[in-house]
Amino acid sequence: MARAAPRRRQRPLTGAARATGKLRVHGPAASADGFREDVIAGLSLPQKALSPKYFYDAEGSRLFERICRLREYYPTRSELALMRRHLADIARFAGRGVQLIEYGSGASTKTRQLLRALRPAAYVPVDISAAALQSATRRIAREFPWLDVHGVVGDFMQPLRVPALRARSRQRRVVYFPGSTIGNLTHEEAHAFLRMTRSQVGAHGAMLVGVDLKKDANRLHAAYNDAQGVTAAFNLNLLARINRELGGDFDLRRFAHYAFYNASLGRIEMHLVSLAAQRVAIDRHRFRFDVGESVHTENSYKYAVPEFEALARAAGFRAARVWQDGRRDFALFGLTPA
Repeated sequence: MARAAPRRRQRPLTGAARATGKLRVHGPAASADGFREDVIAGLSLPQKALSPKYFYDAEGSRLFERICRLREYYPTRSELALMRRHLADIARFAGRGVQLIEYGSGASTKTRQLLRALRPAAYVPVDISAAALQSATRRIAREFPWLDVHGVVGDFMQPLRVPALRARSRQRRVVYFPGSTIGNLTHEEAHAFLRMTRSQVGAHGAMLVGVDLKKDANRLHAAYNDAQGVTAAFNLNLLARINRELGGDFDLRRFAHYAFYNASLGRIEMHLVSLAAQRVAIDRHRFRFDVGESVHTENSYKYAVPEFEALARAAGFRAARVWQDGRRDFALFGLTPA
C-alpha cells in the first residue's frame, strides 16, 4: 500500500525551534487539480484504474493504521519482529549520525526503533498525507527532542529536495523504505525508483528496503480480505474521497472490494467491482460501468530473495545484507551502491 504525491515545488509550511533539535515540514499538500486530472484519466482507460497514492487522505491513513493491527495482516508484525531481532546489526550497517530519509513514513511506528539505535543527525520523513505527516512529526519531535526533523509532503517517486539539508551534504544518507511499499510498483517502476534512490544516496550512502516475500496464496488472500472488512473500507474510501473532494456521485453500496493473488504475475491485485450497470459523474465527465467491471486500485508484488537481489543489482545497488523474520515472511534488504 503505497504513499506518494504529485510532484510539487517544496517550501516550508511550518517551523518551530525546540531545545536542541528542530522541526520543519516542507511542501504543500497535493493539489485538487492534480487529483482530478489523474482520476479522470484513470477512469477513462479501457481497464479503469486509480493510483494507490490517493488512498491516503486523513480517513485513508487512519484506516491503513487499523489494517496494520489486523490479525490477518502479517507484514507489520513480521517487520517489527525482524527489527527487534536484528536491530543492532541493522544499526551497524546504516551507521550513526546519518541523514535518515524515510519514504512513505505514515505514523513512523517502525522508525522509532531505528531512531533510538542510530541517533541520526537528521530525520526526513516523506509522506503523501499532510495531515498524517504533521501529526507524526510532532510526536517524533516530542519523543526525540534532540533530533532535527524535516518532514516533506511529496512524491517519493521524484528526487527529494529539502533546502535545510543542503548544509549537511557531506553526511552519509540512508534511505529507509519500510512496509513493503515497493511492492506497489511494477517491476519497471521499481527499477526506476531504485535507480533514482541510488543517485540520491550517492556513492557512500545506503538503502534499507522492506520486501514482502512469496508465500502460501491462502495467507496472502486473508491478509487483503480481512474478516472485519477494514481493507474493504480502505479501498472504498478512495471513491468516497472522490465524492468529497471532486464532487463525484459514486454510490459506494454499488461497488465491492475484490482482492486476489495473481500467481502468474506474483502480485496481489485490489479492485473495486461494480455490482450493477451504472453511470457515475465527476463534474461534466460521465463514466459507464457494466456489471462486474472493475477499477484496478492497487498491486502488491511479492518477491523471492534472489528476485529482489537481481532487481536491485540492475538498478546499481548491491544487496550487502538481507535480514528476515523467523517465519521468513518478510525481508529487509541493506543495499549499498555497486
